[in-house]
Amino acid sequence: MAGFLLNIYRLFTAVWHGVKEDETFRILLVLMLTFLVGGTYFYWSEEGWSVIDAFHFSVMTMSTVGHGELAPTSDLSKIFTAVYSILSIGVFVAVTAKLVIIIVSHKKHRKS
Repeated sequence: MAGFLLNIYRLFTAVWHGVKEDETFRILLVLMLTFLVGGTYFYWSEEGWSVIDAFHFSVMTMSTVGHGELAPTSDLSKIFTAVYSILSIGVFVAVTAKLVIIIVSHKKHRKS
């Protein structure tokens, strides 16, 4: 449990440094949050899911986890999901890669 909490702390520290020091990271983070809010709103309004279910589906799609307990039912939702997947997965990967760069650079900076 201590290791998990330590990793959560490191993640939040990296996000904080990224927001504070890296304009590209800020732009990517805003874009990712925009996708999450937009996807959540779309699934809530189009599919009639609860906000939690819509958010959960948006996160699972963006992160490529895809549990499969929810699935779009209308043609519009299926088309939206295809486009959402292509765009949001790229943004998610970019944010994750940028976080790794921030963590590694701060680790090197502390050692020197």
